[in-house]
Amino acid sequence: MKQDGTSWIFVLLVVLVTVLGCVSFQEQNFDEPRPLDGLDENISSPGDACTKQLPIQVKGVFPKMTVMAEGVGSDSEAGIGALIPWAEKLWAIGYVSHIRGKGLGLYEISEDMTMRKHPASVTGTFANRMVHWDSEQAFIGPHAIDAKGNVRTIEALKGHRLTATMRHLKAPKEMVYFLTMEGLLFEVNVKTLEAKRLFNLVKELEIPRGAPPHFKGGFCAQGRVVVANNTYDEAEFLGKRQAGFLAEWDGKKWTVVERNPFVGVSGGGSRGYGGNTIYATGWSRSSAILRVFNRGKWSRYLLPKASHSWDHTWNTEWMRIRHAQTERYLMDIHGMFYDLPPFAYGGRVWGVRPICTHLRIVPDFCFWRGLFVMAGDQIDHDEGQPQSGLWFGNIDDLWQMGKPSGWGGPWWENAVKTGTTSDPFLMTGFDKKVVHLAQDSDDTVKFNIEVDFLGNGTWKKYKTFTVPAKGYVHHEFPDGFSAHWVRVSVDTDCKATAYFMYN
Repeated sequence: MKQDGTSWIFVLLVVLVTVLGCVSFQEQNFDEPRPLDGLDENISSPGDACTKQLPIQVKGVFPKMTVMAEGVGSDSEAGIGALIPWAEKLWAIGYVSHIRGKGLGLYEISEDMTMRKHPASVTGTFANRMVHWDSEQAFIGPHAIDAKGNVRTIEALKGHRLTATMRHLKAPKEMVYFLTMEGLLFEVNVKTLEAKRLFNLVKELEIPRGAPPHFKGGFCAQGRVVVANNTYDEAEFLGKRQAGFLAEWDGKKWTVVERNPFVGVSGGGSRGYGGNTIYATGWSRSSAILRVFNRGKWSRYLLPKASHSWDHTWNTEWMRIRHAQTERYLMDIHGMFYDLPPFAYGGRVWGVRPICTHLRIVPDFCFWRGLFVMAGDQIDHDEGQPQSGLWFGNIDDLWQMGKPSGWGGPWWENAVKTGTTSDPFLMTGFDKKVVHLAQDSDDTVKFNIEVDFLGNGTWKKYKTFTVPAKGYVHHEFPDGFSAHWVRVSVDTDCKATAYFMYN
């Protein structure tokens, strides 16, 4: 039937209004709540049609994407232990403590910001994840997910608290390693999913009797498997026990790298980056620790603590080092996020920069569909029904969190020998800086402070401070003064304290 031009113009106007309505809605402030439930079924405008499709979100938090343990019978917590973008979805694995609790499992999140619990879900304590490109699978919890999103489950590992999945030393295309929080190391065939236990690291690495093992991280590179155990409570704080450690296995024997609690292990890089580098994070009574393996040796750097709330085995919850974006590392340790460059030029790491302080428990983070995603562990049974959620935003939003501040240093009443020079302590990225110096000898002690402003191990003398017998002095650095690293040495045997406060 022939229609006049007026009719066609009317049709075009209707289409244009509909499109502009959707576009207008989608360009609203991302921080504003978006209604979904309770809408009238009789949609009266194109804008309502668009609104109907989107879930409520408030400042990057989608309440419907909350994982919950059953309130009654879950004497536990409900955390999100690992995230991995795979097979067009974002996959998340939940965890309860000590495999006590019900209701959590494997979740898949779709591009329309809806989340469903996968039918293959297993409730447990899981925080491991790794993409195994050789077999075109992603491992998360006790599950193997193929490129089309099909899920298989490693039956032998369902009852274990899984904390890390790693590449295999000798058969990386056919096998992977799984590490449990109790220190059991398994190898798993990526095709058959058959598991074989290789080690009980509690016995292998001689964790002291009565100290509960709490393995948190693992990584394989440069011909070694590196694992982190973060056992730490008042016994470690008081120096009565050392149960936490960073250890490595070269395929023949296990070696302890350091006796302090360690929690995160990761790595990457290439020959053009100064080599393939392994990073590990931990802490001592006096500071956070960054260990770096490059060119066949371990280096040690010290970082400030943003809070003492993390100073216990249980309070750490898988602080990670992970690619935030391609060729960009993000490091979370002791309440502070850091920019961690992947380069190790000359065997040194120097561009470490604090981003923000925070109180959020972040068991994992990743990028997905243009969004920076943080997992959480937010409410346990002490506060009500255990539950946690996800946060979606932009990575640069981290700079809007708490301003970098913290405290720490190389020595906290440590026995120090004449001429001893401390490990480098981070200095850059903070405003007001103060150092506190104390010693317990009957003689005066000179504390020499040096700075490395180039970050390449070139140390320059800043100032020497004379501390009287059994005395104390402090020094306020001038406003605007900074360097990448600072270190301290003494000229007399003593029990020394060198502690920095950054505000």
